Amino acid sequence: MTRRARRLLVFKLASALAFASPAGAVPIPDPIGTSLPRYAGAPAEPAPVGATRPPSNPFLAADPRSNIHNDSWMTDAYMRPGPLGRSPQPLSAAMPPALCGSLAFHSRGFLVSVCPSIAAPPQARVIDPETLEILAGYDMPAAPDPPGTRQYQNFAGGGYFFLDRRDRVWSSTKTSHIYVLAVSRDGRRIRKVRDYDLSRVLTSEERISSALPDFGGRIWFVTRRGGKVGILNPRTRRIRLLRLGEEIQNSFAVDRDAVYVVSSRRMYRFSAQRGRPHVDWSVRYRNSGIVKPGQADAGSGTTPTVMAGGYVAITDNADPMNVVVYRRAKRLNGRRRVVCAVPVFEPGASATENSLITAGRSLFVENNYGYRDPFGPSGGALTEPGLARVDVRREGRGCRLVWSNRSERVPTVVSKLSTRTGLIYTYTRDAAPPGEQPYFWTAISARTGKMAFKAYAGSGLSFNNNYAGLALGPDGSAYLGVIGGVIALRDG
Repeated sequence: MTRRARRLLVFKLASALAFASPAGAVPIPDPIGTSLPRYAGAPAEPAPVGATRPPSNPFLAADPRSNIHNDSWMTDAYMRPGPLGRSPQPLSAAMPPALCGSLAFHSRGFLVSVCPSIAAPPQARVIDPETLEILAGYDMPAAPDPPGTRQYQNFAGGGYFFLDRRDRVWSSTKTSHIYVLAVSRDGRRIRKVRDYDLSRVLTSEERISSALPDFGGRIWFVTRRGGKVGILNPRTRRIRLLRLGEEIQNSFAVDRDAVYVVSSRRMYRFSAQRGRPHVDWSVRYRNSGIVKPGQADAGSGTTPTVMAGGYVAITDNADPMNVVVYRRAKRLNGRRRVVCAVPVFEPGASATENSLITAGRSLFVENNYGYRDPFGPSGGALTEPGLARVDVRREGRGCRLVWSNRSERVPTVVSKLSTRTGLIYTYTRDAAPPGEQPYFWTAISARTGKMAFKAYAGSGLSFNNNYAGLALGPDGSAYLGVIGGVIALRDG
């Protein structure tokens, strides 16, 4: 089947099913199934781990509800439980064609997302957490993608958005605006209440990768092409810019007095000085110069992760890839900026396009090497296996590799840690007979790296998450956007 035919099939199938029953959601069809066991491992016993407690950003929804990485430090960790694998109950809902890659939570429990699409304009959505039914939608502006853009790796136009303290959605658009959308208390209406036009300082090819508030309420934003770092004052609408001339593919982390950005070449600490972005320090990281399979560009694939103890971490693009930890202080007083660079996974088979998870002095990283366009001829290829844990030693005296799991394959999901259960929740794909592409909800022990349990989600293109982020709800359910809609897992 050609790429165009596959896209057309997904578009027609998802549209027909999503609107087949206005009374509720329709499951994503799974005609292929799998010959593999639908459940492996055993129900887990909670084994809590020490949590990182980021400062609360007054301009974001309360942690961990605000954005794809949970908080302003981008820890990707929850202090709420996730499923333990006890009589697991998988659920799915087919939706109109769009991938709800980032999931946040309204204060009343609704799932909120902005869902980019290859076949329609991006759409902001409110989703019922129990039934996965779409409660409300709002169409965002569409615009042609810049030349050379890979559609399956194009996260502009809402891939990164955030919720503020009033449950409003702040999202960039493909037309270089930032929309502010209000969600009604019953979740059944979305309306635009603010519109900030940034097109006067950005070209048509300089799409906004991400926008986030700092602790003073200024809105920082970054662009992929040209590597512009900007600050929008939402009160005066004044915009100040700094151009790095390096690609910025990922989101960024925000601390009380600093913003951490990784480009295709360097790691940066910024601060605001007189309303302008100012470089406090920058460090060039190791880079093979290769766009490895699974990566969006030849550089770090991670949003920076702020750690407890005064550190910030990324992965580089060396071969093999390293987990790199920096001291984040503006001045070092004789200490080295780089705490460590720890190689993970195999040479010629290591890459990640997802942020690190942190808890205490621990970092958790996954291997996405080998992922390809899901609509292309190699879309069914398996990725290389690998998850690993790296700990910073006490007093910052280097780091050590604690464990490395070389059996589980994590194609692209933004994995999450529950410090309450001590489990890393991820989304894996196992080797299977020809014709099958089985995906599993998988839980990994944060202490040992061993698989605790896995539960079958579905097989084939419709169950491919294509870089979407996993999320844990207030009731302990796990949620994930996939090409065919949204899926969930909860204990029975």
